[in-house]
Amino acid sequence: MSRYSLSFITDEDLFAHVKETVQKYSFKMDLKKFNHNLIDPIKLTFDTYVYQKSVEEIIQSEIIRQMDKSNTNHIGYFHQNIFKYIDSDWVVQESGFDIVNEKEQIFVEMKNKHNTMNSSSSQKTYMRMQHKILEGSDIRCLLVEVIAKKSQDVPWLISIDGKRYSHEHIRRVSIDRFYERVTGEKYAFRSLCEQLPKVLEDVMSQLHEEMVEDSVFEELQAISPNLLKSLYLLSFRSYEGFTELDI
Repeated sequence: MSRYSLSFITDEDLFAHVKETVQKYSFKMDLKKFNHNLIDPIKLTFDTYVYQKSVEEIIQSEIIRQMDKSNTNHIGYFHQNIFKYIDSDWVVQESGFDIVNEKEQIFVEMKNKHNTMNSSSSQKTYMRMQHKILEGSDIRCLLVEVIAKKSQDVPWLISIDGKRYSHEHIRRVSIDRFYERVTGEKYAFRSLCEQLPKVLEDVMSQLHEEMVEDSVFEELQAISPNLLKSLYLLSFRSYEGFTELDI
């Protein structure tokens, strides 16, 4: 009996894909990585007093923020690569369009949010799709959005150099409608979302030994027992007078 009760993907494939996504997450943080883009101790000082948090809490929040920023890309990996398990006709590509179905002549560009692309990148993507559909009358190009404003499958209307363009074969499709197109099931995406917590619970119970590890606090305390002072010395050590900082 299926544990996750999804008709369009096996339990084994779903578990493996979720596990692979989780394993891409950043679990470790050291001081070099923490300060890769240069920590702003002034902002962290403001945060400490404005939010009435301890320095330790503010540093921990910054560690989580940095990890979260890198981990966001891995969710894109999850959304895109799951389709190679659902239907072999849908091929995930390393370059060019994100997903291609040669049999149905469908070419997909996938974005996490409807506002991910700025005007320039939107126009570039649209023009690439325009060129693609010129290769054959049966070709369809889809901009699939995970976090769309609404459920939709509509021609993509865009403005380029002040002129509005749309074509029936170039479409904006929300992820729920794309799942329906691929699986033939109207509520396939909802069903996946319902099962995802259970799959993640199973995955994390297997990966329980891979806990978040960081040496940031230990390395900061090696600079100075005063963590706030350590943050300033981390960024401003070479600035005039900061070796004698009294804070």
